[in-house]
Amino acid sequence: MVTKQFGDSPEEADLRRADSLAREIFSDIANKWALLIIEALGERTLRFSELRDEVEGVSHKMLTQNLRMLERNGMVERTVHPTVPPRVEYTLTEPGRALRKAVDVMCDWTHRYLGHIETARSRFDS
Repeated sequence: MVTKQFGDSPEEADLRRADSLAREIFSDIANKWALLIIEALGERTLRFSELRDEVEGVSHKMLTQNLRMLERNGMVERTVHPTVPPRVEYTLTEPGRALRKAVDVMCDWTHRYLGHIETARSRFDS
């Protein structure tokens, strides 16, 4: 997988630029499964099956892909314990915990405006 390199250029940190490293990272982590995984992990360490149970509706494939992406981007740490069968655990790293604060704000916003959004949808759909 080819990744853009960060070289102190302001353009590389500009989310509005399609070719920026910041946009690539934002695109990776700003998807529903990644955000739900981050929220589910919280301050805990969970095994794959526990994560799958926490994030209802996520398929095995999507959970695997998103965990790998989050690990690649340094948001999640994967620990393999040498047992038979192997026990694999996931936990948030320091940047992952910092991102979780933003995810918590988004969750709070969703709860706060849920009724407003539901009303707007009903009005729009009628």
